[in-house]
Amino acid sequence: MTLTELLPTIRQLSAIDKRELIRILLGEEDISEEIFPLEPYKIYYLPTPYDTLGAGVALMQAMNLDNSN
Repeated sequence: MTLTELLPTIRQLSAIDKRELIRILLGEEDISEEIFPLEPYKIYYLPTPYDTLGAGVALMQAMNLDNSN
């Protein structure tokens, strides 16, 4: 049975049954490291523009250069 054949029946389900279907399907999903490479409960530090002094000035200079051409 294809997804196209299933969709009309799925759309007729109640909201609770749809959530239960999602829960069942997620439980059967094989999650590999290729799909989800991050480790649970590990802290990942990501660079952000916060506390980066001069970033706003550099951005304004780049925008002004773009507008002058």
